[in-house]
Parts: sequence; structure tokens; C-alpha cells
Amino acid sequence: MRRVLGFYKFLPVADVAQVRDDLEQVGVGLGIKGTILIAAEGVNGTLVGSETALVEMQKSLEQRFGALPYKFSDLAPDNPGFYRYKVRVKPEIVSFGVADLDITQTGEHVSPQKWHELLDDPDVVVIDTRNTYEIDIGSFPDATNPRTTNFRDFPQWVQDNLDPQQNPAVAMFCTGGIRCEKASAYMRQAGFDKVYQLDGGVLRYLESVSAEENRWEGECFVFDQRVSVTQELDQGRYQQCFACRHPVSEADMASHYFEQGVSCPHCYEHGEAEESEDRKASLRERQKQVELAKRRGMSHIGQPQS
Repeated sequence: MRRVLGFYKFLPVADVAQVRDDLEQVGVGLGIKGTILIAAEGVNGTLVGSETALVEMQKSLEQRFGALPYKFSDLAPDNPGFYRYKVRVKPEIVSFGVADLDITQTGEHVSPQKWHELLDDPDVVVIDTRNTYEIDIGSFPDATNPRTTNFRDFPQWVQDNLDPQQNPAVAMFCTGGIRCEKASAYMRQAGFDKVYQLDGGVLRYLESVSAEENRWEGECFVFDQRVSVTQELDQGRYQQCFACRHPVSEADMASHYFEQGVSCPHCYEHGEAEESEDRKASLRERQKQVELAKRRGMSHIGQPQS
């Protein structure tokens, strides 16, 4: 049975090119698929493979990076998750765009029990740091939606909407924890007094909280071909529109606005479907290449969990 393994860690990485080459060799040897990002600031990855292969990859990762927080989840038998294996060197393992950010000074990691207390505290601003297209299919009730389309927009949203003097206590969450790691460091640096982050993100929350205690509403977007997972961490019911990145439901796919790989109702809702004919032709050609890649066992689709 194939499983999904997500992980990240912020730590200094001296020779990123050598680490990339080493991990490429290990992953290919184990027959793993997925993506690993390496930067001078750390490592971030989402991988698919047999449990035996993933355990061996864990050992290899820990030899290089020490202990890492891992999140395992299951994959539907008919979903490949990823079609190929990539290890890439990037400027950041999650793009944020803030120079001189001290990632060692982050918010307090809190358990689901403490998180529930924060959700109930009227003096705490609870912020969903994910993108709008992720939030649209699920979130915690009454969480603030910054309505960002890219994580790099988050610092500007904070500057425009929050004040450390008026909002001293903030609690943040994201899919797997990595975005909150950077966001909480930014909030601390910006002068916010009490900064909290949900430890392990939504995925760990769903894994550890009983159905009776679960406060999550809807599904959780993930950055692989599952697109979303349910509260039980089973594969969700959404696909994804390549043009605008928004998850699409069965009802969306029944719309006359939906064209696989080219457009969906959300594109038209937000004006993103007003593309030139050249752009649409490019998207149609890309979709053709995606279909060909699937038949060859490769894909352009899939990014590390974040």
C-alpha cells in the first residue's frame, strides 16, 4: 500500500547542491515519487511510496537533518499522488519574501486542546494563513481570512490590517505548519506580544482529534493530486482547476464554464477567465501534455505540503 509522507525543517544547509544530488539518488533507488525542496534555510517535502520505502527515506533524511516532524496519510488506490520524483534547490523552502527574518524566534506551538481554548478566547485573533482558494473549501469557524492568493502577500496584509498594540494576541494555522513557522516569526519581529501556532497544522490536528472534539469545518486542501482530504484524512471530493488553482467540486465540473485544465466557474467569478485566445490555447496544449504525461507515468503537477 502506498502512503503519503510530508515533512519540513528549518535549519542551516551548507551544500544544497550536494544534498540535492544525494537525495535524488536515494529517492530514485527507493522508487519514491514526489517533491523535495532544499534551500539554505532548510528542507520541505511531500513524497509517495510504499511504507517500507518511506521509512528508508526517513532514515536518510535524518542522517542529514536530524529529527524531523513527519505526517503520514493514506492514498486512494487509484490516485498516484505524484508521477515522478524531483529534488529542487530553491531560495526558500516556502516562499515568503521577507529578508533577514529570524526563523529561530517563532510563536508558541500549541496542542489541539490549547488550540480550542484559543478559538474560544475573544481576545485572540485567529488567522488562517493559507490562500483563499484553500480556505474556500474548509477552515476553523470564525477564523480570519486574509484573502491572499499567495503567501508572499501575507506580510502586507498584516501591515494593513493588524496592530500589535490593538491585537497583541494572534493564533495562526496552516496545512502542515511550515507557513505558520515563517508567519509567526514575522509576527514576533513585527512586535506582536503573544503569538501562537497550531503544532503540525491542520493535518496533525485532524489526525489527533476525535470526531466529537473536532472543530474543523469542510475539507482540507493539500498540495498533491488528492487536492483535498476529509476530516478522516481520506481523499476528498475535489479536483483542481489549473488556470486559477481553485478546487472544483462535481457541481463545478458540471458547469458550462468548466473546461479541464483551462477554466472553471471560479475563473469566471473572479474575472480570471477573461484570458486571450493565445492564453487559452496555451492552457489547452498544457492539458494535452498533462494527459500524455499521465500515460507515460510522469507529471508536472504536485508540490510539497505546506
